[in-house]
Amino acid sequence: MKDIFNKADVKFFVDAFYTEVRKDQLIGPVFAAAIPNGNWIPHLERMYSFWNTVLFGARDYQGNPFSKHRSLPIEKRHFDRWLELLNNTLDQHFSGEKAEEIKTRAEKMGLLFQSKLEHIRKNPPFKNIL
Repeated sequence: MKDIFNKADVKFFVDAFYTEVRKDQLIGPVFAAAIPNGNWIPHLERMYSFWNTVLFGARDYQGNPFSKHRSLPIEKRHFDRWLELLNNTLDQHFSGEKAEEIKTRAEKMGLLFQSKLEHIRKNPPFKNIL
């Protein structure tokens, strides 16, 4: 197997990964509810740009990934399944430094998102009572 070397490889990985996500009984419905009108193309394009930027330093992605996840009904089991699908997809198609980098970065992102969501949920915004 080969490693991920360019945006074409990123696109292949992202497409294969989200094919599995859409079929998954746990996280598939969460994504389906969050993707407007079932139009996956804009989401996939963002993911191509995101991973291309993360892996290769391309100035391809602009945005705040956490803001899109903030209001979703997700918890640890969703992140665990997301990471499992991501790792399985990589292991099926790629081997090498960049594939391992995606795994490491995805795990760290998942932990960061979980921590932020937990904090937000435990500390609702201040409400002015006057």
